[in-house]
Amino acid sequence: MRVDHPRILALDTSSQVSSVALCQAEMLVAESALNLRITHSQSLLAQIDSLLKTAGWTLADLDLLAVVTGPGAFTGLRIGVATIKGLAQVLSLPVVSVSSLAAVAMNLPLLSLPVCVFIDARKKEVYTQQFQLQGGFPRPLNQARVMAPDRVLAELQGDVCLVGDGVGAYPDLLLHHGYAQLHIAPACCYPIQASRVAALALLDYRNGLTRQPGEVVPTYIRPSDAELNKQGNNVG
Repeated sequence: MRVDHPRILALDTSSQVSSVALCQAEMLVAESALNLRITHSQSLLAQIDSLLKTAGWTLADLDLLAVVTGPGAFTGLRIGVATIKGLAQVLSLPVVSVSSLAAVAMNLPLLSLPVCVFIDARKKEVYTQQFQLQGGFPRPLNQARVMAPDRVLAELQGDVCLVGDGVGAYPDLLLHHGYAQLHIAPACCYPIQASRVAALALLDYRNGLTRQPGEVVPTYIRPSDAELNKQGNNVG
């Protein structure tokens, strides 16, 4: 049964920063972000518990769960997805999967220019996708991809704003392609905020686009090292 003003727990563990938010429909109730040199598995449950206590909520009060499923750090994504799936199964709650790329684009809700999300994927690649913001929400202009940053920049046409931690990883490349500061979002716009993950999830929830726990899986885009090693062994 759909709730008019659902109480939402949203979280993101796709990078080193873990962000958790509690929202009642559009209203932010509580939010926390931790950028610690420990794994999310060591802090995430305590972070959720602390936020619930601060808000005066319990798990039984929740109506909807939201989680960033990627792309991003493989281990972080697995921890976030496993946590939400476990809660969804115990509490019998619907889940909304949110793209990390769309969540980053949400950091520039009033921008009129197209946005190119540019997240460092390591291995001399970036996760990237272009969006146009409409009413504060990102509308995708192409597919999410992982590719060499030079290729991404070479394909861009017209005025586009770059946002994401890949900007800081490749400053010389940006200069080479003529990207002035005017077309680069400041670093404060790079981290994903769980409250914006909740806003994206609420939109899907109201459109009937929720998932059952078993349907929620990480979106890696590229294969993991373990999968590549397995493929190499099979070829051999």
